Amino acid sequence: MDHTRRLASFCAGLTFDTLPADVIQKAKLCILDYIANIYGSLELKTVNDLIAYFRAQNAGGTCTALGCGFKTSLHQAVFINGVTAEAIEAQDGYRFGGNHPGAAVIPAAMGSAEERKTGGKIVIEAVVAGYETANRPAAAMHPWHTLSGFLPTGTCGAFGAAAAAAKIYQFNETQMLNAIANAGYLLPLSMAEHLMGGFTVKIVQGGQAAAAGIMAAGFAGAGLTGTPHVLEGSQLNGGFTKITSAAEPKFDKLSEGLGQSFSITDVYFKPYTACRHTHGAAQAVLELSNEETFSKENIADIQVHTYGIAALAVGKNIKSHDTFVSAQFSIPYVVAACLTDGTLGPLQLTERRMADPELIRLSEKVTVHTDDTLNRLYPEKTSTRVEITLTDNRKFQKQIDIPKGDPREPMTETDIIQKIKRYAGRRDTGQLEKVISMVLNLENVGEMKELTQLI
Repeated sequence: MDHTRRLASFCAGLTFDTLPADVIQKAKLCILDYIANIYGSLELKTVNDLIAYFRAQNAGGTCTALGCGFKTSLHQAVFINGVTAEAIEAQDGYRFGGNHPGAAVIPAAMGSAEERKTGGKIVIEAVVAGYETANRPAAAMHPWHTLSGFLPTGTCGAFGAAAAAAKIYQFNETQMLNAIANAGYLLPLSMAEHLMGGFTVKIVQGGQAAAAGIMAAGFAGAGLTGTPHVLEGSQLNGGFTKITSAAEPKFDKLSEGLGQSFSITDVYFKPYTACRHTHGAAQAVLELSNEETFSKENIADIQVHTYGIAALAVGKNIKSHDTFVSAQFSIPYVVAACLTDGTLGPLQLTERRMADPELIRLSEKVTVHTDDTLNRLYPEKTSTRVEITLTDNRKFQKQIDIPKGDPREPMTETDIIQKIKRYAGRRDTGQLEKVISMVLNLENVGEMKELTQLI
């Protein structure tokens, strides 16, 4: 089948000058969104505790722990930067693969570029190549990889991170192939059980994948080899997509249309700090709050009707002692937070906010159902209908079929800029404007440290 080899060949030969303008622009927006997520994640105590762990072990280095105020080794920097890209759960995502490529790919691309003193054009190449390499195996297995107990952000992200680093290192086809192959041996299990149980170790999957990808590419540069059939497998029956999926993978998705279409253009952005499956409900209640006049104190009942995977993954309620990971994956909490605060951002995930008993009581009024009609629309549409009943028996209803951020209902450049400004907190506005301008003109940046030192 040679799907892995064809993918490696494509990535090795990819150049900035041959990329379509919309692909280049999308890569820049992905990087800008990534920086916004770093700022937002730094609002969380758990993230800061993890950073303190790394800081205590820091022996110096040339790579920036973005937003953290120190430099460290390449491997530690990309791990930290992958965690902060992932933790707030506002990272970009690929609907057809159920993964979040930016959390692994961009830390690997920017970290290795900073270390190698590489400029912006090659970083854009690395991001595009990395997204292809992360998204294609995820799509080949979706949704069976997740239903088999894995999180593709971590597993498939390591392939993308390896390709991104290999691109920065300007590897030839054989070296690129070995980088991707080595990633298949080093990648994290990234167990879905941790996420579904609300355990906070979930936030490290982007960092673990980024660090594994860096190591895989580094090993390839040192001459270590891996199977050239790592994604699809050989007669040995050990290909990654086959051994980690409960159903037969769609192998053609690994290499079909390479260079004709780019998966990065199908990546969505998140306006809310929660699992994408909650976004239809979040958007519906926020729009109802703006359109109708009612008080949350007068709400008697909230019924949320959605598609099956959403009800399964994010339909559960939370308790006051649960973690922010549980909150990110709870439609009831998301709905209550949106109704109470009129927004869903980093501050809605802090320990202080989640301890509010009124917020928890409101979330207990929310019931989530699988709706057969909406389920039949999935995955073409991720439809959710919210029905709010008041104590005086008035009822309000809103259905969202394609939540904001989907390429069909996109978050624009202006939207992403507003997001980074919201999440930046009290950071210097002049410096923030420089960061935004530099990312939007990334091809003109001579060395990545010009950008990383500003973040």
